[in-house]
Amino acid sequence: MARVELTRHLYEYFPKLSEIDLEVDAPDVAGVIAELERRMPGFAFYVCDEAGRLRQHVNIFVGDDMIADRRSLTDTVQATTRVLIMQALSGG
Repeated sequence: MARVELTRHLYEYFPKLSEIDLEVDAPDVAGVIAELERRMPGFAFYVCDEAGRLRQHVNIFVGDDMIADRRSLTDTVQATTRVLIMQALSGG
């Protein structure tokens, strides 16, 4: 199963995700997001827009590589892969 890691900021919005095992069995990034949504309703809409595309200030890495498909989230996820979901923070 792929190991999913979130940045601390995402745990602030979804604290229950820090309390559960974030290993998921999914063939692609879309499946990872769907599984996290199942475990924590509202997560998918937080990281994806109404059309299912990754929001502008969210990045996902599969292994060491940033995903290429931000629209359909079809990047492949292997069982031993680490998936990092992070949100950029800005401010002044």
